[in-house]
Amino acid sequence: MTRVTISDVARTVGTSKKTISRVLNNDPNVSASMRERVLSAVASLNYKPLMSARSLAANRSFMIGLLYDNRSPSYIMEVQAGVLEACEAQHYSMMVQPLVSTAPDFVERVEDILSRHQPDGLILTPPITDHPQLLECLHKNGVPFASIAPREPEDSIGVMLREREAAAAMVAHLVSLGHRRIAHILGDPEHGAGIWRLAGYRDGLERAGLKEEPAYMVQGRFSFESGVEAMRQLLALPHRPTAIFAADDDMAVGAIWAAAEAGVSIPRDMSICGFDDTTIATQVWPPLTTIHQPVREMGRRATQELFLRVLNKGEARMVEVDYKMCIRASTAPTPQP
Repeated sequence: MTRVTISDVARTVGTSKKTISRVLNNDPNVSASMRERVLSAVASLNYKPLMSARSLAANRSFMIGLLYDNRSPSYIMEVQAGVLEACEAQHYSMMVQPLVSTAPDFVERVEDILSRHQPDGLILTPPITDHPQLLECLHKNGVPFASIAPREPEDSIGVMLREREAAAAMVAHLVSLGHRRIAHILGDPEHGAGIWRLAGYRDGLERAGLKEEPAYMVQGRFSFESGVEAMRQLLALPHRPTAIFAADDDMAVGAIWAAAEAGVSIPRDMSICGFDDTTIATQVWPPLTTIHQPVREMGRRATQELFLRVLNKGEARMVEVDYKMCIRASTAPTPQP
């Protein structure tokens, strides 16, 4: 089969190869009628531009890099889906790179990625969003990037959620069910999300007139395994909590698993809720009460803001998205003595 070239598209439209290239590169200085004619010809001829030729002509890689260091596979898969959606809309490729942000050579690893692949921009996910040495390196080298849920959003572009407010709302839900002994499985302290959700838990207790109980605040790491271990600690207390708010769904599901291991019925004996509303929240039994964080939308919106900067199409900013309470079967009124 003979491969369709840009010259074939130009002959079909009756214009130059340069004009075809400008349309494919989303140049704003092309008339709407010409853009429509070119895209129609591209579709009818099934033209697929060579990325190498496109990159050479535009002096761009037409690639966005997604960097992550996150133990939750469901969260990362949702972020990837959103980033990919935004990249495809701009005819860009996506490169996904797992990293260990606590490694001593972390910044050097990122610099190597930038040197080898030369992405036009980066999407940073927590906790990479808040790595001071990396941020300094990117600013110094003029690398465009967008952040998802950065701890300090004022000087960033990307997307964030009102996580503290959402966490307080979840505690209020548990209080409305009659719970007074409410525990919290904390998220990773290196994540802005872990800090905000803990602050929201404390806000919720204060508004309900409840005292903080240090034994009810157990450190987790945004992973299933850390949820299991935290739940085992809580179940070993002489006065167990009647409800548990985990800082993410993976830890909440780990808590449900450990409860089943110990013969504790959820929600008859204890209520459990999480945060994020990832796919696992509706796959576990009982289905998980949680905060819906539109993770896929956040990946897409962060990438769209990045493209505004990369393509000089407008002023990029930090976008705020809404949360939603998802009340399911893992929470119920406090058990009667």
